[in-house]
Amino acid sequence: MRILVLGGGWFLGPAVVAGAVTRGWDVTTFTRGRSGIALPGATAVHGDRERPDDLARLADEYGPWDAVIDTSASALSSRDVLAGARALELVANRYVYVSTVAVYEGWPTEPLSTDSAVWEALVRVDQELEQPPGATSGINPVYGRRKAGTERAVTDTFGLARTSLLRPGVLLGPGEYVGRLPWWLHRAERGGRILAPGDPSRSVQPVDVRDVAVFALDQALRVGHQVHNLAAPIGRETMGGLLQACVDTTGSSGTLVWVQDDVLLRHGLRQWTELPLWWTHPGTSAIDATSAVEAGFVSRPLTETVADTWAWLRSGNKPVPHRRWEKHGLDPDKERAVLASAG
Repeated sequence: MRILVLGGGWFLGPAVVAGAVTRGWDVTTFTRGRSGIALPGATAVHGDRERPDDLARLADEYGPWDAVIDTSASALSSRDVLAGARALELVANRYVYVSTVAVYEGWPTEPLSTDSAVWEALVRVDQELEQPPGATSGINPVYGRRKAGTERAVTDTFGLARTSLLRPGVLLGPGEYVGRLPWWLHRAERGGRILAPGDPSRSVQPVDVRDVAVFALDQALRVGHQVHNLAAPIGRETMGGLLQACVDTTGSSGTLVWVQDDVLLRHGLRQWTELPLWWTHPGTSAIDATSAVEAGFVSRPLTETVADTWAWLRSGNKPVPHRRWEKHGLDPDKERAVLASAG
């Protein structure tokens, strides 16, 4: 089995490559080579997905492949994804595209399944996306519409029968560069009174990056059109369980102090970032992943992800520097002020 991994240097990419190498597959990675890590067992090709000459060189000199696994299109336009798909269509049998649940119109305010309505893609996916009118979710839909356009670019080029669309919610685990779980782990380690957001029984649905990697590799072997949401079972994991796991894993003497949503909102705390993974929108914990489970997706317990991420951080590993890291976490003075006001 020969596969091409687009974006093999960060987080999900290395997990996909490691899993493929373990299976004995022949792996090529295509990255800019400016960050990330060298991955043993893979042929590393450096180039820019936004440069047609680099894509042509990749296809001509290193193909063909049985499958492409695309892990790095989160910041690309539909035009760029379309150009890449067109360059690879003749040298790859299948395209596994890691997208996002944000492609659904109802995200994050409504329960979601693979039957939920997806944002309408542009008539021509090679056009640049503008801010759409009439957003109904209360959340800026530009990212979701752009990702819907990139999905369309893949399926229009490879055809439905040769594509798998994987739509995860939140990915956590060793190598995370966004800073969500690492921030909570470091905050738990500091101890003291720890501001815990909302209701401890609130469901959360993060999945481990390694489980997504395994499923993406399995999808490379599938035939026919596949569309799957990737999320932990609804109700199995809770915010309380997640934060208590952080306290227990770090050996902290800290105490979780739960403060209700309305208090946090009155203090102007930014959802999703200042207190990572805290969001009051009900759709964030109502993602139906039944089709993925039926296709073999297994989501490990969140406590295992927490423990392994802490072990990875404690081993001296450093996440790839990324601008999103600085956006996550609450200033200690602000935390103390909110806790004082809450009693």
